[in-house]
Amino acid sequence: MPDGLAYSLLGNFIHLVLYRLIHYRLGVVRDNLKNSFPEKSPEELKAIEKAFYNHLSVVMVDTIMLSGIGRRKARRRVEYDNFQKIDAAMGGQNWIAALAHYGSWEYFCAVQMLTGKQVVGVYRPLHSEVFDRYYNKVRSRFGLLPVSMGDLMRYVIRNRDSKRGFVLGLISDQTPPFGIIDHWYDFLGQKTAFFNGIEKTAQKFRLPVIFVELTRVSKVHYKAHLEILYDGKTPLAPHELTQRYVERLEEMIRRAPQYWMWSHKRWKHHPKPEMPAAPVAPVAGAARVEADHGDS
Repeated sequence: MPDGLAYSLLGNFIHLVLYRLIHYRLGVVRDNLKNSFPEKSPEELKAIEKAFYNHLSVVMVDTIMLSGIGRRKARRRVEYDNFQKIDAAMGGQNWIAALAHYGSWEYFCAVQMLTGKQVVGVYRPLHSEVFDRYYNKVRSRFGLLPVSMGDLMRYVIRNRDSKRGFVLGLISDQTPPFGIIDHWYDFLGQKTAFFNGIEKTAQKFRLPVIFVELTRVSKVHYKAHLEILYDGKTPLAPHELTQRYVERLEEMIRRAPQYWMWSHKRWKHHPKPEMPAAPVAPVAGAARVEADHGDS
């Protein structure tokens, strides 16, 4: 069966089930879109919603196809227009590929066929061991090495001086646990928390960071473009590198919003409101005691 026909038949079936029958996270998608684009009309938001579910169906077909696709076909599916140029510009240095849940991120595994470095896919283990094993098997078919987030630092320390070198693929647009949030960013008009693994890893090991935009250009083809976010050398202020990532991510989403994963509960955490300062109480003489007004 031709790929285009397979994508149409299977994709249409998945779309029917997700969007029309079970309304998969439809409330989450609508709230996210409405809060992110308050300037858009209901008709415009509906159009993005429909396009997103069409794309989500294709992403699911991509994941199924990747389990059996050949190397030649996988390379044809994604055109990395400047990967070799960026990789060569690193001069043999290890670097970080900053990704997002945009386009078809699973096709990042095909990058292993474009470089002699070890490509590493850093991931957070899924709750389901069955799905976790399946995704790791799919991702490693062309030589990519899956490494869990908890093992990332150990991997870098052990391999940072290896002759082969590595490229770390890190996705940082999901919601971190509330307990580790130390900064809020303005993202799509909302206060938003981000993982800071890219920034911490880049600064600790002086690694350049390259933003990867992987955009769908047809039902079975994608185009990827790489852009340097950080050279691995210049001193950075706290949160500056993550801020660059956030701004580049928003720019990409606003240009073609249907390709981002709107079904994630991206804004389930919110900053605590600051308590107003307590009134200053007079004490003996002219001295005063400043009230403690920390967060509640």
